[in-house]
This record gives sequence, structure tokens and C-alpha cells, in this order.
Amino acid sequence: MTPVKIDIVSDIACPWCAIGYARLEEAMQQLKDKMSFTVEWHAFELNPDPSGDGQPILQALSQKYGRSVEEMEQTQTQMQQIAEGLGLNFSALQERHTRNTFDVHRLVKWAGEQGKETEMKKALFAAYFGEDAVITDPEVLVSLVESIGLDGETARKVLESDQYVQTVREDEAKFQRAGINSVPAFIINEQYLISGAQEPETLVESLKEISAKT
Repeated sequence: MTPVKIDIVSDIACPWCAIGYARLEEAMQQLKDKMSFTVEWHAFELNPDPSGDGQPILQALSQKYGRSVEEMEQTQTQMQQIAEGLGLNFSALQERHTRNTFDVHRLVKWAGEQGKETEMKKALFAAYFGEDAVITDPEVLVSLVESIGLDGETARKVLESDQYVQTVREDEAKFQRAGINSVPAFIINEQYLISGAQEPETLVESLKEISAKT
């Protein structure tokens, strides 16, 4: 069994990050008899300015990319279809609002110390894209923490403190220095970069090639 370490740079507000991980899960499932995987998540903020929190997503994307709301709606519809094919709940994709995710990243770091980093990310993806959950609201985050079996009151204390602030800032800076400026980004065995939400078949072949080199 070949050990494979996968560092994932992503943001909870990035739909392609949710799609990319679902595809990676399929690839890992196909390779489970040949490789053992360790996954670690790293922070990236698509909307680092907290003052931009709460804008309707289609309007925000139209402004960001200089394209019409109708074009953005069409693109998002295509993304919904891809997500649904992977079993993801993206029913609120076009109704969601922009959100600053800094506190979310702090919570993911804390959940990682409890061995539930991936479960936390998946719960956040489902809440944001499936329900337009206000993931800047501590009460919403505490509820999601409890939904994966972690202690809500401990999570609340983390959110009320400055715990993991420096950890997240350093995490973001490290991968920015490494040239990561779009997500998702998958770093395999700390050497090889796979960018974007690649198809499971592509990921399987890439992981096989990388595994043969290491």
C-alpha cells in the first residue's frame, strides 16, 4: 500500500472546491486497494473583505467578471447539474450570498485537531450550497459543528476568541507564496500540483503517475 499525502487549498465559498473534492473522493475510492490517503485542508478566501458579506451571488459574480447576470445564471446552472451528478446538494447555488469565510477556516482548523476536518468541510459545503446558510453566523456554525458530533460550546468559545487566527493567516500566506492564486488546488506528496476540479479518471491517472515517481 503506497502512502499518498494530499494537501487541499480551498474555500468553503468555492463551488468548484466542493465538486473537486467529490471527484477526488471517487478517485481515492478507485485506488483504495493500492494507496492509503492522508488529506489535509488549507485556507483560501475568495471574499477576504468582510464588508462584502451578504451580496446576492449572481449580482456579485456579474460585477466581478464583467458579464451579465443571465450569463452567470447559465454558468451556475451548468455547475448545479455537475454537482447533482456527484450527489452534492447545490439547490441554493444561485440563491446564496457572498460570505467572508475567515471564521469558517478557523473552525476547520479546530475540527482538524478533533480528527474531523473533512467532515467539517463537507458539512459547510452542504449548508452553504444546499441551504444558503449564513456561515458568518456563529449560531449556524455551532449547529453545523454539532451535526458532525463535535462539541458546540467548545466551538463557540473558539469563535469568540482569537484562536487559530494566526494559524489561518500563516496557512493562507504559505500557499500564496507558493503561487496558489486559484482554488481548488491539490498538492500531492508536497511536490506535485493538480489544479482545478479534475474528472475522477484524470485524478486516478495523475495519482498513479505521481505514486510511481515517489
